[in-house]
Amino acid sequence: MSTVSTHSAYQQDIANYWNAEERPVNLRLGDVDGLYHHHYGVGDVDWSVLETPEPDRDQAIINEMHRLETAQAHLLIQHLGAVKPEQRILDAGCGRGGTSVLAHQAFGCHADGISLSSKQVDFANRRARELGIDDKVTYHVGNMLETGFAPGGYQAIWNNESTMYVDLKDLFAAHSALLARGGRYVTITGCYNDVYGQPSKAVSTINAHYECNIHARSEYFAAMAANRLVPVHVENLTPATIPYWELRTHSSVTTGIEEAFLSSYKDGSFQYLLIAADRI
Repeated sequence: MSTVSTHSAYQQDIANYWNAEERPVNLRLGDVDGLYHHHYGVGDVDWSVLETPEPDRDQAIINEMHRLETAQAHLLIQHLGAVKPEQRILDAGCGRGGTSVLAHQAFGCHADGISLSSKQVDFANRRARELGIDDKVTYHVGNMLETGFAPGGYQAIWNNESTMYVDLKDLFAAHSALLARGGRYVTITGCYNDVYGQPSKAVSTINAHYECNIHARSEYFAAMAANRLVPVHVENLTPATIPYWELRTHSSVTTGIEEAFLSSYKDGSFQYLLIAADRI
């Protein structure tokens, strides 16, 4: 497990934030089947879970939320392209590693994950050992802007809701250097809709809640174009994620940020995008 110095005082603050994080919304959902994600969900909700008799109602909601977040991970993986077992893939900003596990299971290849949080990395490596895949799935403490990994060594790289912690030009320059020519980059991310001008009050509330810096939609495409990443698929997942947030308001793992997400998604000032791009 390599350790790379953090890039800035801000990123050290991010590491501290996630090292201290113990939100039930991340842990209880992962406890359902041992896949621990740090992202949201997409897809149609089975609203019958709200009719589950007590005392089982809340666990039924948790199970359904976890199904939706795992569906989001599978959707991202479907856009990574054709990855061969002998190739390597990189989960940039890996959290507790759920998407890396699913990607390895899909392709049989070696997956690396990188996070500023030593707590997350220790957790993810422990889960890989428990699953018996630690020879193929490895997590590293480090900065995704300065990984120290070999240039051109990856067939696919993704960010699953982690781009809001870095400058996009720096991020895509780093990813472009790591990707093999013809490799695939995928992100699923929240971004503010710059058709509406500056970030809305709700977007600013989300920034403050997660100590992050949500980027404008246009910034993604400009930074990709500057770094040899050509979009091949762009999908607005906003309608597909709203049901997840509506379900979450009925759960015991609310954090107080739900209304900011729902209001900004519904008024169009915030969007949930999937972008897949090829390295040329």
